[in-house]
Amino acid sequence: MKEVIQVHLYCNMGQDQKSKDYLPVFKVKIGDPFPEQELRIENGTYLDLKNQSSQWIVLFFYPQDDSPTCTKQACNLRNGYTELQSKQILLLGVSPDNERKHQRFIQKHQLPYSLVVDEDNKLAKKLGVFGKKKFMGIVYEGVHRTTFVLDKDLKIYGIIYPVVSGKHVEQIIHLTPGPAQWRGARGEV
Repeated sequence: MKEVIQVHLYCNMGQDQKSKDYLPVFKVKIGDPFPEQELRIENGTYLDLKNQSSQWIVLFFYPQDDSPTCTKQACNLRNGYTELQSKQILLLGVSPDNERKHQRFIQKHQLPYSLVVDEDNKLAKKLGVFGKKKFMGIVYEGVHRTTFVLDKDLKIYGIIYPVVSGKHVEQIIHLTPGPAQWRGARGEV
């Protein structure tokens, strides 16, 4: 048997030098174990990633509930949720919003997936997706819209950056092999 290692990172390399100052500085790389295993979700309970039976866990980081771009991304994922489930993907959104805001966002937009509470940006900082950003000439600190794809062993299989909010389902589908490819994706050839 020959081991197959698949590496995936989408990144916009067409950035000029000045704008590179405002890109995420990833603190993890593909193949690293995911640094957190228990995540607090919108209902106040903790989700233990080790106890999930999904083939893939997708954590999409976004800046804020109900902002126009974040809503577009969340609704794109809602609309493609059935397709993501067919690939055995556990989908989780992550933002600095609190439980109450997450609950309202889920209800307002009928989101079928859970949202992780990262109020102090602890997880975003651990991963390197919280940092300097620039929008309309204003520099500030915030969450960089980034998605992490974890394999069944909770290792980082892929990182999607930049995220295209209206086509995020397509980005995830492109990155994650479906059931027919799992055998090879797990190292068996």
